[in-house]
Amino acid sequence: MSIAIVPENASGMRLDAFMAAEGLYPTRSAAAKCIAEGGASLNGKLARKSSCVQAGDMLQYAVFEDPHAPELEAVDIPLDIRYEDDYLLVISKQAGLVCHPSEGHYGDTLVNALIAHCGKENLCDVQGEQDRLGIVHRLDRDTSGLMLCAKTNEVGLALMEDIRLRDVDRHYLALVHGWISLETGLVDAPIARGERDRMRMKISDRDNARPSITTFKVLRRFEPGKNDDGYSLIDCKLFTGRTHQIRVHMEYIKHPCVGDPVYGWQKKDNLGLDRQFLHSYRLAFTHPVTGERMEFEDKLPRDLQEVIDALEARE
Repeated sequence: MSIAIVPENASGMRLDAFMAAEGLYPTRSAAAKCIAEGGASLNGKLARKSSCVQAGDMLQYAVFEDPHAPELEAVDIPLDIRYEDDYLLVISKQAGLVCHPSEGHYGDTLVNALIAHCGKENLCDVQGEQDRLGIVHRLDRDTSGLMLCAKTNEVGLALMEDIRLRDVDRHYLALVHGWISLETGLVDAPIARGERDRMRMKISDRDNARPSITTFKVLRRFEPGKNDDGYSLIDCKLFTGRTHQIRVHMEYIKHPCVGDPVYGWQKKDNLGLDRQFLHSYRLAFTHPVTGERMEFEDKLPRDLQEVIDALEARE
């Protein structure tokens, strides 16, 4: 059995819908089958399909097992470790690395690398028995930068709760198309999965849309060139953690991330990038065991720094 804590913004959702929305089960019907077979309990009591979740509820559930998925193995993928102790790790994830297994990615993920480095028995498994070992929060495949990983269930649950309570500061550097006229801003727009394209997220007022809040601060503006309208380098802070949140919110305010293959402007100059300019560069949290406030910063990787250098050179 694995454990999930219901976040505040999921209060009132049906249990099967919550399990599917959180990625605990691939579909709502699969989640409903798990519940019907007695595979889920809320706060220690057996759940029903009609059960609704409330903020802070503890869900225990049987982990979904994909019959076609191979056994997860240790793979020697280099990890850029910025901090490690007996309870957690802070890593800088490289672009192109998928966080956890999914269709087509069973042997080349961050989880495979964590297993090789720590061993399965030394990784938090509250997100699933195998496929999310050590994972506390995620970065998109082509988003680089700082991530938290947990070794014990107690620490994993504590960090997930701190994220829910917004006690973990997560800042990203994004280069977006156009000049943002405001110095600071807030985007408060609910996000849901697309009806037709389930891999694409969108702003929505549907009942299943999740509250999503991003703030931003303009750090620098770059003058327009011959083939573009200029660019803005911004600091984005997450107050919620939806899939593709910053990318969706930047598209929503008409300043998409440069290079974004899904939400970007493909007819604009993407400055040679083949991935979104988005980097998790600042992470701060309170260590669940020692109580120490820990802060980390990460410089831009080479491909993103070269873009900034090129923009500076043309001014």
